[in-house]
Amino acid sequence: MTDRRLLLVHAHPDDESIVTGATMAAYAAAGAEVTLVTCTLGDEGEVIGDEYAHLTSDRDDALGEHRVGELAKACVALGVRDHRFLGGAGRYRDSGMMGSPTNDHPGCFWRADVDEAAQLLVDIVQEVRPDVMVTYDANGGYGHPDHIQAHRVALRAFDLAADRTRPGSPWGVRKLYAVAHPRSVLEASVERLRRDPGPFTAPEGIEDIAPGTPDSLVTTRVDGSAHWAAKALAMRRHATQVTVDGELFALSNGIAQEISGVEYFTLLRGPAPRRGPDGHETDLFA
Repeated sequence: MTDRRLLLVHAHPDDESIVTGATMAAYAAAGAEVTLVTCTLGDEGEVIGDEYAHLTSDRDDALGEHRVGELAKACVALGVRDHRFLGGAGRYRDSGMMGSPTNDHPGCFWRADVDEAAQLLVDIVQEVRPDVMVTYDANGGYGHPDHIQAHRVALRAFDLAADRTRPGSPWGVRKLYAVAHPRSVLEASVERLRRDPGPFTAPEGIEDIAPGTPDSLVTTRVDGSAHWAAKALAMRRHATQVTVDGELFALSNGIAQEISGVEYFTLLRGPAPRRGPDGHETDLFA
């Protein structure tokens, strides 16, 4: 049995591939046990193209069911064999964007009791015994309520698990990371995309992609470039939400973004990172 176990907590199908796909594929290929926990079915997300338009009108659960299948195919592309929905598929409904009426749906993830949802995640932690957990920062990366809630739930679950962790304990969870988008990296990407956005719309600034993480807060840089193709293939599997063209992709807003094999993280809990010459550690398990 491998001695490295990674557990990622994501809000919707496609999030795992877009922001952590290269990392997941790299660790899976290296023999680590990678577990993905997705909190909703993405059943309130926008749909790209006429081909999938019927999924938003046939019946309430059609889109969610379809995205379950997309996610399964993406996991195969990434080499991830262990995927679960928090509390089971459909336990929590997609909350939609912040300020939407769907934020008030009693079954949406945004309205979930944090302690209750965290206990469901703790049950998975107890079974999987990850060394490292990954989720979002306190703003959920870009302010989506389900991303913010995923952060809250993962943080609470980590703390609950840590309370039960003692030397020699089977729990073993040591570190919690948040996905990061270094502002300097985003700014350089936007400059390239302004010159050549491919078939998409060029971003005007980093705010068109993400608010960005101050470089000083970014602790970790994982180079999964060798697994770029696996990440790109996984993103293609989310065809209702992502359009991939060569080395670029766009979401429903049509704004160009680069598919990167290098992904960044901020350490939220755990021992101080072992930084290299560039100021970053290079291994989540270090």
